[in-house]
Amino acid sequence: MIYKTLGKSGLRVSELCLGTMTFGTEWGYGADKDEAQKQYHAFKDLGGNFIDTANLYTNGTSENFVGSFTQGHREEMVIATKYSLKTGGNGPNAAGNSRKSMMESVEGSLKRLKTDYIDLFYLHAWDFLTPIDEIMRGLDDLVRQGKVLYLGISDTPAWIVSRANTTAELMGWSRFIALQVEYSLIQRTPERELVPMANALGLSITPWAPLAGGALSGKYLNPETAEGRVVPDSVRRNERATNITKVVVQIAEEKQCTPSQVALRWLLQKPETTIPIVGARSAAQLSDSLQAYNIKLSATEIDRLNEVSAIELGFPYDFLAQERVRDILFNGYYQKIKK
Repeated sequence: MIYKTLGKSGLRVSELCLGTMTFGTEWGYGADKDEAQKQYHAFKDLGGNFIDTANLYTNGTSENFVGSFTQGHREEMVIATKYSLKTGGNGPNAAGNSRKSMMESVEGSLKRLKTDYIDLFYLHAWDFLTPIDEIMRGLDDLVRQGKVLYLGISDTPAWIVSRANTTAELMGWSRFIALQVEYSLIQRTPERELVPMANALGLSITPWAPLAGGALSGKYLNPETAEGRVVPDSVRRNERATNITKVVVQIAEEKQCTPSQVALRWLLQKPETTIPIVGARSAAQLSDSLQAYNIKLSATEIDRLNEVSAIELGFPYDFLAQERVRDILFNGYYQKIKK
């Protein structure tokens, strides 16, 4: 596995990130401790050093497992966790983006992770309530205290991320270096605002659900899942998703690899710094996905995937891309100007 610097920082992380939302069985699915440890070592043995968890995942078990697995070589690993979602406490302040929620969440995560610092600390989801300056000042305090080294943000509108980083820059506070969003061949809507914003601000993108909940593995092409349950219609199982998955499967057959590897490789070969978060219920599933770093998609294969999964960018992008608009905007010189 190769390594990439995360955003505008010197932090070096593996090109794939191990997602640990399935570490623990408290939610009725997932991996017990032995199976989770097999996943962890399979990832580490291939050179993986980037681990993603959160205070909420399996009611804290995920962080507990990660903390146990990293003992003895903690300094080798880059551990990312999150705050904002409920922590198990009571009252309205046991969740959300507030400074109170932030500080209490950090202390709980440090104990469960059995460490005295968190490498990357994400705001997990925007609550549309807490002032941006309260959040950025609180996060900067954590960095200055040494409890957190770097900052990230997840599941938040692009304009808010932009304003937050601009505020931090003006005030001399720590800024976000990573953006976590749902992003896959089936879910490409982040390309409207979030991806361009990340490129402009120098944020690395860490996509969650890069296989669209397993849809891109091809398992939903049959009427029922392996468990015999009909999968409900959704953005991950409709006519568009089916058409995308069929092309993924075709390319996988041509390359003699798996559909999951093709879908992950599409993200890895994006021009921006994109580090997919790969999770699984078993070490065998994880090992298959991790082999995505061993394949290479041709320009023709990328074009096939882009074409079948294309989305409308909407206003103002579609408007500004019109030839007549470009003609008057560039006085007829659009094709002659090096972009």
